[in-house]
Amino acid sequence: MKNAQHRNNATSEVRRRVETLTAAAQSENTKKCYASAVRHFLNHGGTIPCSAQTLMEYLATLSLTHKVASIELRVIAIHNAHVTVGHPSPAVSPLVKRTMAGIRRTLGTAQRRVKALVKDDLLEALVLSDKQSPNRAARDKALLLVGFAGAFRRSELVALKVEDLTPHEAGLDVLLRRSKTDQEGQGRTVFIPYAKGARCPVRALNHWLEVAGIAEGYLFRAVSRYDRISARALSAQSVALIVKSAVRRSQGDVAAASSSGHSLRAGYCTQAAMAGLAAWQIKETSGHRSDATLSKYIRPVQKRKIPSLL
Repeated sequence: MKNAQHRNNATSEVRRRVETLTAAAQSENTKKCYASAVRHFLNHGGTIPCSAQTLMEYLATLSLTHKVASIELRVIAIHNAHVTVGHPSPAVSPLVKRTMAGIRRTLGTAQRRVKALVKDDLLEALVLSDKQSPNRAARDKALLLVGFAGAFRRSELVALKVEDLTPHEAGLDVLLRRSKTDQEGQGRTVFIPYAKGARCPVRALNHWLEVAGIAEGYLFRAVSRYDRISARALSAQSVALIVKSAVRRSQGDVAAASSSGHSLRAGYCTQAAMAGLAAWQIKETSGHRSDATLSKYIRPVQKRKIPSLL
């Protein structure tokens, strides 16, 4: 009996370990996205497990209001929810695949292109950002300049801590412990050089840390309407709202609508291409692994340099 009980305990422990390791294979953002997608499916009459017909009808309904990328995410989430609990996935059904092919053909698969916040746009936005309350202005200036200079994703920006910074004579080394393309946490360092005057990201960051009294922990934190600095880090969504607000003040609602947290990263890559930096040099900062992805920023710049043949 004792041996049998011991074996059962060992088996249970192994299963728990497997579940833990399986869960760790996905980032927290991915888990949140999947959970939200499955909740939406369940709230609209879906079940886990479900039939291919049920999933097809759900996808057809989504196609009236959602973009292709959003629908594809929900299919992956529902597939994952089935597989995780050991049910056959309806997402692999030929009928569901044919439905998705029809949706792609009908809606198109062109991705939404956000506005790239290049240097002139950024400097214009910074002038009006300074008109805010002192702490918010200092934080937003540091966030916009560091986000641009490091070509950071918004998730990378909000994860940065004081402990990740190493000052040098020529600038600042910033350690990215984890990123979208580095889920296993190998880490990489981004160098941010000093710049001239008020546009310097290193000086702007140091000023923010000084006025905020931040000596450890997260760099970018929430600031209340009364200009009080919170101990909690900004959310990734907050970065997008800060960028949109800065663009709205300088360029209006239309430009703000096409801007997002990604505008800083896109702006750096576009500006670097305009300055004539080679792809490998841009990748040193941006961390792009795919030349195809980076070329989305470089090719439009190159096309504008094509001379007229008339």
